[in-house]
Amino acid sequence: MDFLVLAGYDGRLGGRSRIRLIKDLDMAIGGRDVLLVENVVDTGLTLNYVVKTLALREPRDVGVCTLLDRPYRRLVDDLPIRYVGFTVPDEFFVGYGFHLHERYRGLRDIHVVEGV
Repeated sequence: MDFLVLAGYDGRLGGRSRIRLIKDLDMAIGGRDVLLVENVVDTGLTLNYVVKTLALREPRDVGVCTLLDRPYRRLVDDLPIRYVGFTVPDEFFVGYGFHLHERYRGLRDIHVVEGV
């Protein structure tokens, strides 16, 4: 098991947002099966970036597992999403690791926050 850490930022290049790699994988993935575990898949733009970046390292296969999926917001087709916990509406969730201003992350369940 290994971890990637990404951050989005406004690169101000043509008004487009950019993705910045904060922590890369420590292990080589060439010839290996890779399963990316993501908390939420929304537009798919960040996930598409990660999948394409990892494909350059020639893994045998790349698949995705997500807890929450919003396929109706997808801007990228053909993502290798293989496992979905829940398909959810376009609402804001807290708990179970999801937070609002660093609060509610430790709740044992997922809750919808109204008015956000």
